[in-house]
Amino acid sequence: MPSPLDFPARGKVIRVEGNVVVFNPSATTYELRLVNHDGAEMPRVSPAAISCYIRCNARKVWTMPSGGNFVTPIFGPPRVIQGRVRYLEETLGVIQAGVPIIVNWPAEEVAFDLASGPIVPAAIINATILPGATFELATAAVPQP
Repeated sequence: MPSPLDFPARGKVIRVEGNVVVFNPSATTYELRLVNHDGAEMPRVSPAAISCYIRCNARKVWTMPSGGNFVTPIFGPPRVIQGRVRYLEETLGVIQAGVPIIVNWPAEEVAFDLASGPIVPAAIINATILPGATFELATAAVPQP
């Protein structure tokens, strides 16, 4: 059965600053500042690519009629992501926003603006992200309920 853990992000750890990991996803110029997930094993800076999971919580979600895949800002903690839905559950989805990101949906129905249709696989969505996006090495990941 598919799982959100089937969609790891690939890239390099370019800096570790305390409990914050600066991650450069492959084929991008992004430098995403992500909090290390629940005090898990800290990654090491290396020129070699690694697999990890980026998780975040959405504040507001919109369906879009068209558009590209992106994360803003390019340097810093993610605040807005946009891309295609690659995996979907009732409480979360994986969005390909230049890098796969596991997004927990907001609990409130008013946080969804579905003007361009429902959230379905391959739909383009835009999400405003709450502070605290996390980094988790793929080797240490445990499925979450």
